[in-house]
This record gives sequence, structure tokens and C-alpha cells, in this order.
Amino acid sequence: MSGGGRADALGGGSPRPARMSPADVLRTGAYGLRARPMRVFLSALGIAIGIAAMVGVVGISTSSAEDLDRRLSALGTNLLTVTPGPSLSGEASQLPTESVRMVGNVPDVESVSALGKVDAKVYRTDHIPEAETSGIAVYAARNNLPATTGAELTDGRWLNAANDRYPSVVLGPRAAAQLGVHRAGADVRVWLGERWFTVIGLLAPNALTPELDTQALIGWPYAREHLGFDGYPTVLHVRAVEARVAEVQSVLGATTNPEKPDEVAVSRPSDVLAAKQATDDTLSGLLLGLGAVALLVGGVGVANTMVISVLERRSEIGLRRSLGATRGQIRHQFLCESQLLSALGGLGGVALGVGVTLGYAASQGWPSVVPVWAMGGGLGATLVIGALAGFYPAMRAARLPPTEALAAP
Repeated sequence: MSGGGRADALGGGSPRPARMSPADVLRTGAYGLRARPMRVFLSALGIAIGIAAMVGVVGISTSSAEDLDRRLSALGTNLLTVTPGPSLSGEASQLPTESVRMVGNVPDVESVSALGKVDAKVYRTDHIPEAETSGIAVYAARNNLPATTGAELTDGRWLNAANDRYPSVVLGPRAAAQLGVHRAGADVRVWLGERWFTVIGLLAPNALTPELDTQALIGWPYAREHLGFDGYPTVLHVRAVEARVAEVQSVLGATTNPEKPDEVAVSRPSDVLAAKQATDDTLSGLLLGLGAVALLVGGVGVANTMVISVLERRSEIGLRRSLGATRGQIRHQFLCESQLLSALGGLGGVALGVGVTLGYAASQGWPSVVPVWAMGGGLGATLVIGALAGFYPAMRAARLPPTEALAAP
């Protein structure tokens, strides 16, 4: 009771209740939490799981998108792929042998390369039965394929004018793993097309041309001279001027096969990656919904904790009321408790969500990105949940008559 309140009492006036500072309210609310540590921990854990799920989903999605942007920036979005499409007769169609030259003459085409399917099989040794195919496709490749597609090698070198007329092969990463080849070198050989080929290079995975991962690539001239390759390209890779990709894409069909442009399929590999990202975003939306449900369940847990707290502390509430505490002070005390409880869960959830994002991004080799708005929004959501969860218990505690509360067991 303040000095003004004592003066009023001595003078016969009504005493005024002492004011509680914000620090007093915070201290009183914290005391209520310290009295029941296990219950507080479990309630905060429910909030933390919901917030961690939401922050983790946003962080992982953002990190994935950042990785996609980084890869597209490195590989470019101006790569186009041309393949034979279905023919009207239902028979397999072919790209003309001169299609590489014709596409290369398009003004806005920076470079064009080709792959041609070779009817040959590849094995680790010549002792493996021919019927046991490895599923590795053999293709003849033009020498400028890496420059056009952005493919890189992890070991060795690419095909060039000095070795493309000899039995040399470059393996994609998955093809190399299936064959048990872990390095390139003059002493590393595979059995391809009934003869030994020297493994001169190993490719790195390429997001825009994942089909190269499972291929064995040999020189175009050697394939024609020794393996019965007919010279018809199976796939054209076209790098266009960045600002003119759409225009180049629209004319590639007619340019590649002027007589049958409808039998040519033109695609943009970066569109596939963008579609995959859109699918990931849809899944992320679903996971965010699950995180919101978990957050709601956590809020119910906070409300349950606060209701039980009011029932257990009726005698404390009655004693405080009899000593002059107002309904507003009781209400503020229990609202503060619920806010502190939710904030505790929110901070723990944000920390857990950031940790999950950092760990998963590191395991995938992605840049770790957690938007500030996600962390701030998660913490803000917990405070809203805490206010809603604590409102009814706080009002109930404030309405308890002192005599009834003191008489409670």
C-alpha cells in the first residue's frame, strides 16, 4: 500500500491499492512458472515443436530455392534440348544428320552439340556374361558437349581431336559407380563394344543434363568407323542467347527437321528444375499446415496448464485479493505467465528450427538460409497463442471472490 493509501485510510477515506510495475508483474509471472517446472517444460515443448516445424519448413524451402538459383546462375537458363518426337505413323523418327549444322546457323544460337545412340554395351571386364546388362547407355559425343551443356569433369579430361578416333571413353558419375570405376587413367579400362576402352575422364553430376550421369560417352569419329554408328544425332543441346531463348525455341523444330517439324520435341531443362521447385513448394505448404496444427495443439496445452494453475492456486489468489490486489493485477499476473510460457516455447522452437535447417542444408550441400520474417513471425505467433490461451484462465482468476478463494482446499 502506498503512502497516499495510508493517508486516506487514516483520514477515513478508501485505501488505494498499490501499483505494480511491469517488473513486478514479470517477476510474479515468472514465479508461477518456476513452481511447476515439469508441467511448464511439457507445455513449452508443444509450442516449440509447432514453431520448429514452421521455421524448419520455411528455412529448408528457402535454402532449396537458393541452391536452385545458384545452380541456374552457374549453368544458365538458356540451354535447350532437341530430341526426336513421335511420328504420325507411329514409327521412330530421326533427327537429320545435318541438323547440327543447320541449328548452328541460327543467328541467336551461341553453340550446339550432339549425342548419338550407339548400339553397344559396356562392362567392367570381358568376363561378365553378355546377358547381364548394366543399363548403361553408350553414346557418341561431339567434342564441344561440355562447353555447350556446362558439364564438368571430376577427374581426367574430355574427348578432343587427339583421342576421339581412339577407344577412349568418358563415364557419367552413376555409370562409373555401377562399373566400379573411381578414377580415370591410362591403366583404367572397360569392356565396350567387344573391345577395351581407356577411361580418360569422369563427369560430375549436372542438374540440367542428368541423363549424362548414366551414359558412357565415346568419340563421334570412332563410333562411326568401328562401332557401326550411323551418324544420326539422338539429342541436340543448344545454347541460345539469354534474351532470345523463347524465339530460338520457337524455330528449332522447323530448323532441325524442315521436312517434318512436328516430329521434333524441344524442351528447356531449366523448366524441369523450376517445376520440381514448384512441387517442393506445394509440399512445403502442406508441411506448414501440419506445423500450424502442431502450434494449435501447443496452444491448447498452454491453456490447459493455465486453467489447472488457476484451480490449484485459488487460495493464493484469495490471499492476494484480501491483501488488496485488484482484479486487474490478478489478470495481468496470469496473462504474463501464459505469455512467458509461450515465449519460452517460441524461442526454443525458433532455435530448434534454425538448427534443423542448418543441419539439413549442410547435409545437402545447400546454402543455409532462414528468413528473418520466419523467425520473427514464429515468435510473434507464440505470443498471440499465449495471449489467447491465457485470456480465459486470467479472467477466471480475476473473478474469483476472495472469500471463496480462501475457503478453497
